[in-house]
Amino acid sequence: MTITLAGATVVQSIDPAVVASQQLTIENGRIATGETQARHPHDCSGCVVVPGNVCAHTHLYSALARGMPYRLESPENFLQVLQRIWWRLDRALDLNSVQASALVGGMDALLSGTTTVIDHHASPNAVDGSLDVIADSLGSLGLRSVLCYETSDRDGPAVSRAGLLENRRFLTRIAQEQPALARGLVGAHASFTLADETLAACVEAALDFGVGLHVHAAEDGIDVHAVERLAATGGLDEHTLLAHGVHLDEHELALVAESHAWLAHNARSNMNNSVGRAHVSGVAGHLPLGTDGIGSDMFEESRTAYFRLREDDLGAPGSWPLTRLADGARLAGAIFGEPLLGTLVPGAPADLVVLDYDAPTPLDAETVAGHWIFGLGSRFVRDVMVAGEWVVLDRKLIRADVPRLAHDARRETERLWRRLDALEPHTFEPKGGRRWQTTAV
Repeated sequence: MTITLAGATVVQSIDPAVVASQQLTIENGRIATGETQARHPHDCSGCVVVPGNVCAHTHLYSALARGMPYRLESPENFLQVLQRIWWRLDRALDLNSVQASALVGGMDALLSGTTTVIDHHASPNAVDGSLDVIADSLGSLGLRSVLCYETSDRDGPAVSRAGLLENRRFLTRIAQEQPALARGLVGAHASFTLADETLAACVEAALDFGVGLHVHAAEDGIDVHAVERLAATGGLDEHTLLAHGVHLDEHELALVAESHAWLAHNARSNMNNSVGRAHVSGVAGHLPLGTDGIGSDMFEESRTAYFRLREDDLGAPGSWPLTRLADGARLAGAIFGEPLLGTLVPGAPADLVVLDYDAPTPLDAETVAGHWIFGLGSRFVRDVMVAGEWVVLDRKLIRADVPRLAHDARRETERLWRRLDALEPHTFEPKGGRRWQTTAV
């Protein structure tokens, strides 16, 4: 099927910025040369078409946490945030709430112009099959995804072993089926919750399947020497996706750079959890943006990350957020084997967003960054296409009934919150103040 988008300003690339006023033709799920025109072009007059955004690190299970009840004492540090909030929430999840959170998170992603999410999942009391539930839910919406299970020793050896097996089982499915919209990584929580044997087993699984580790690294000061430990275990290479990196020192940042690993920056989450500022101005490249579960609106995330950087570095260029988003697309493209993902040039996968944004000032390669930072936003998202298929048209999901989805999610959330309210704070603490060293797998 041929689809032609007519009348739009097309941002063919955001890094480097390339902008053209031309029709855009899609054939067989990819951007075509434009020589063929559909019989009934899709009218995009007065609109801007941009590549779909990528969220490089998120936790979709947090989608049902809005307004979540909290009756414990307020956390005083990041470990207590984990013990009293997130490690209680993930233990309350069952497969029904995992599905509901994936659908809600996927809906929010598409409606905000995000076409790929890289998720880091945990549900210690519902491990087996959880990645299938998420993949199938997101696939039903038409969202591209990269999934893993967060292996950790904090809930004991049986859960740790189950998490590792879930990663292996899902990666086996991906290798056999090669689904169009789903891929996998090997997930691991932060170093301070991983025994040496567990981390080694995660690295072994990643090597066996030829994929990367997706792991929290130095989000807080409690997680020290995380990158050094990964490097010593053989788990730091060009496939590795590290999240946060707030407390990486110069030596560890150099290790990340030398390995060509990816470091997902999550500015809003870092601010919300008061874990400190990531030293992103010193990162040369491979710095995609994530939300760490605060939705999937990458317009908002990129803007906030840029303003946060400008507080410290007035010389940060306006192109910085576009480069970071392009890094996210390059990461997703490497995982999917689609090097042109994140562009709208011939041969690229047709993952795109139509923004109902009639630019009030000239929009070209020199000004697109200024429009992105000070004008464009998810409120302008009108249509969304993933792999050549419309998944949002006229601000409505094509493959899901949003009122029904929201109704079912509210019902499931009530059950989830009742289970959550009955849980005490998690008791796990790192042994020796830094790392849990014990045999777990």
